[in-house]
Amino acid sequence: MPSQLHEAHVLLFRNRPEMAAELIRDVLGAKVPRFKEAQVFSADLTEVAPTEYRADLIVRLFGGSRKKKPVYALIVEVQLQDKKLKRYVWPYYAASLRARLKCPVGLLVVATDEAVARWAAEPVDTGGIYPYVPYVLGPSAIPAITSEADARAHPELAVLSAMAHGKDADAERAARIATVAQAASVDLDDDLSRLYFDLVLNSLSEAARHALKSMDISKYEYQSEFAKRYVAQGVQEGLRQGVTQGEAAGRVALVSRLLGRRFGPITADIQDRLRHASIEDLDAIGERVLFAGTLQEALGG
Repeated sequence: MPSQLHEAHVLLFRNRPEMAAELIRDVLGAKVPRFKEAQVFSADLTEVAPTEYRADLIVRLFGGSRKKKPVYALIVEVQLQDKKLKRYVWPYYAASLRARLKCPVGLLVVATDEAVARWAAEPVDTGGIYPYVPYVLGPSAIPAITSEADARAHPELAVLSAMAHGKDADAERAARIATVAQAASVDLDDDLSRLYFDLVLNSLSEAARHALKSMDISKYEYQSEFAKRYVAQGVQEGLRQGVTQGEAAGRVALVSRLLGRRFGPITADIQDRLRHASIEDLDAIGERVLFAGTLQEALGG
């Protein structure tokens, strides 16, 4: 059965199918035809045979032709460990899809471990003159997204970056990558925002979590208007400017919305707790949402 980590990686490519082509073009230097659209395609590669073959994800790239014929196709395979069987079926995947779509086909292996990446990159002896070699993307090859502008433009790539670099030796760098990925996730719809927050948080090492908690969020220059209002404007601003009763009610509404996006619908008891909280407590809750794993942790209880 596919693991949660495996499915999380596949989901990122499913939500942004063009990311597979962009990564092999921009990171691995592959020649990819110019395209205007990318679509997820059926991952079933079974022919009229008793054995079922199913890839993790297939992406078709389309140019500007009205015939709607794909100019290129990419098979995405997420590998958490080395499996000998895969080296037999990968060439079949490519050949089968090429015959089916009648266009060039590439296979991208996304490895969550460097040792697995090295294993996947070894040429496959097919018995002919030329071996089969897939494109392989290990954790170190995945771009480290540290700019919030880049993260907001490509939220799935930002989350993939956080998942790849969350356990890097440089904990502060890992925390910054996580921060911009979370900031980019805040503006998405509620369910996707909560999912991406969890994926980022669960990918961090203990050192990176500590670094994230220790960051002075008030000094972070967020670009997102939502993030500026909900996270970056910390307790310092509230203390410096003072808050009227109307502003306090607005702050409660803002924090409630942020908690709702992160953890789901807020109960009446939590709403009542927020209404009776101080401005300092509300701002602290807003900051803790960046790294909290549970609603109670975000509330400070």
